[in-house]
Amino acid sequence: MDSFTSFFDSHTSSRNRWSYDSLKNFREISPIVQTHLKQVYLTLCCALVASAVGVYLHILWNIGGTLTTLATVGCTVWLLSTPAYKEQMRVSLLLAGALSQGASIGPLVEFAIDFDASLVVSAFVGCAVAFGCFSAAAMIARRREYLYLGGLLSSGISILFWLHFASSMFGGSMALFTFELYFGLLVFVGYIVFDTQDIIEKAHHGDLDYVKHSLTLFTDFVAVFIRILIIMLKNATEKEENKKKRRN
Repeated sequence: MDSFTSFFDSHTSSRNRWSYDSLKNFREISPIVQTHLKQVYLTLCCALVASAVGVYLHILWNIGGTLTTLATVGCTVWLLSTPAYKEQMRVSLLLAGALSQGASIGPLVEFAIDFDASLVVSAFVGCAVAFGCFSAAAMIARRREYLYLGGLLSSGISILFWLHFASSMFGGSMALFTFELYFGLLVFVGYIVFDTQDIIEKAHHGDLDYVKHSLTLFTDFVAVFIRILIIMLKNATEKEENKKKRRN
């Protein structure tokens, strides 16, 4: 946890050092890489729209569940195993996977809408702002500055996996669930920074696979959105329960 604390402390100090010199770091990104990033983020936006359609389809026909989760995994594996020159097919697989992912998180979003629709909007806006800020921070920072986070974040994912496994096998307390929730949010926010710099570095070395890079950022975005929405739902539910207790 100290490593993550130092990571966010470095963000705070970098904001304090903000100047025109920071903006000049964009010059390290070549025009080819800038064009690639535009393509990546445009494709990411299309994937998010497809995901929103998936959520809407679940609300209409209740299609979200195990099958859509398997479909998401299947589309992802198929996409990653498809040669890069089959661009149209890979984009279609990305959008199909995003739609299935949206349907898979549809039950959570539907529950949030039934409880308070504004929570969904707030969670999405908060996620978009965080995603934009941390992506921009990764672009402005010196090249390869945050690539060291890869090992730490992989360890964080491993911790989350074993915590979830232990909870499912032996049962978990609310405190463990809360820790897993906030720690997972911290890990995936870190992945936004790491993956953005990793994409830029790969593009500088000739890897211009915008579909795969969009998939990476889409995964980060959805992971952060889910956790923000659950946290907001948890807090709103606790407030509602406290109000009921006071009335009684």
